[in-house]
Parts: sequence; structure tokens; C-alpha cells
Amino acid sequence: MMSPPSFDAAFREQLYTLFLWRRDVRRFRAEAIPDDIVTELLRAAMLAPSVGLSEPWRFVLVEDPLNRMQIRQSFLTANHEALRGYDGERARLYASLKLEGLDQAPVHLAVYCDRQTTQGYGLGQQTMPETITYSVVASIQTLWLAARAYGIGVGWVSILDPVDVNRVLQIPESWKLVAYLCLGYPAEESNQPRLTEVGWEQRRNLAEFVFRR
Repeated sequence: MMSPPSFDAAFREQLYTLFLWRRDVRRFRAEAIPDDIVTELLRAAMLAPSVGLSEPWRFVLVEDPLNRMQIRQSFLTANHEALRGYDGERARLYASLKLEGLDQAPVHLAVYCDRQTTQGYGLGQQTMPETITYSVVASIQTLWLAARAYGIGVGWVSILDPVDVNRVLQIPESWKLVAYLCLGYPAEESNQPRLTEVGWEQRRNLAEFVFRR
């Protein structure tokens, strides 16, 4: 058995810096991401924990221009509907936000959860079946941090109709869309969430989220 590594204070500080600079990127440079790096990021994603070792993640690289165009149209439709849910100054601010990088990102990645996978034999899912989806979310976060370490930004596009995406990508019925990601080298960078910078929302203090019973 291999000896575990020792992570010193310098490493922990660097790790925290990685967390801090892991932002949701919406503006990308046109520079392509080498295929071998994309492969490495997907390998990193598979190091995430999964309930019962089910590994339910399914990664779909969306490369066809027509498919990308249809995904973009789904966003435009969903974004228009979302805007109707706001009014006044909040609507004006929402309309000014750049909420996706679909036209610029060199890599589009749809991440799915195969809810009917037999791997892992259902271990750990009887009382909390949602953990199979949580496992996919964990893989996305792992990929996101690995991408940041390569200087690559990730944007999570949630303003989409999953039915549209599944139809465009011809996805099996047992697969559930968890995330549609845009990957690329950031055109601009910040260690603060963009939504705090434009005044949409502010971060809260840790004490507001911690409860003791």
C-alpha cells in the first residue's frame, strides 16, 4: 500500500487560492483547448466520489455546429422567459447580465447522470436516491477545479430547457441532464463572483449558515 502524501501549509494556501479563483466564466478567448488537456480534465472528474462507486457520470462533448446553434437557441428562449419573471430595476439588471459563453467557448460539455446504471448495485441509494445525482455534481466540481489549475475557465449554463438539450443531443431517456458547461481560456479574470461585482447579490457570512443542535 502506498504511503499517503503530506500536504503542508504552503500547499493548503495554494489550494485555498485555487478555490478563490474558481469563478463562473462567461467570456472566453478564441484559443482552443488541446485535446489531451480536455481528456485530463475528464479523467480528473472521474476521481470524484460516487455513491456505491456507481460512477453515474456521462460526458457528452458537443462539437457539431448545428447542435451548438440549437443549444444557443434554447438558451435565448429560456432567458427571455426568465427575464419576464423580474420587473423594474431588477429586470434592467438581469437584462444587462452576460449569463453564458456559448458563442465563444471552444469546448461545450453536457454532463449527465445515468439514473439506471447497474454499477455499484444501488449501494447507498435506497434511502437517499438523489445521491446518484450528487455524485455527478461532485465530478463537475472536481473538473472545475482541475480546469482552473490549467488556467481554463468553466461556465455553467443553467438557463436551458433540458428537454431541448436531450432532443438535440439524442440522449437516452434514463440520462438526466445535470450541467451544460462551457470551457475555455478566460478573456478576463477576477477572484470575486461577477454577480457581486454588478450588484445582483452579495456573499453572506459563515455564521449565517452554521447551526448547532
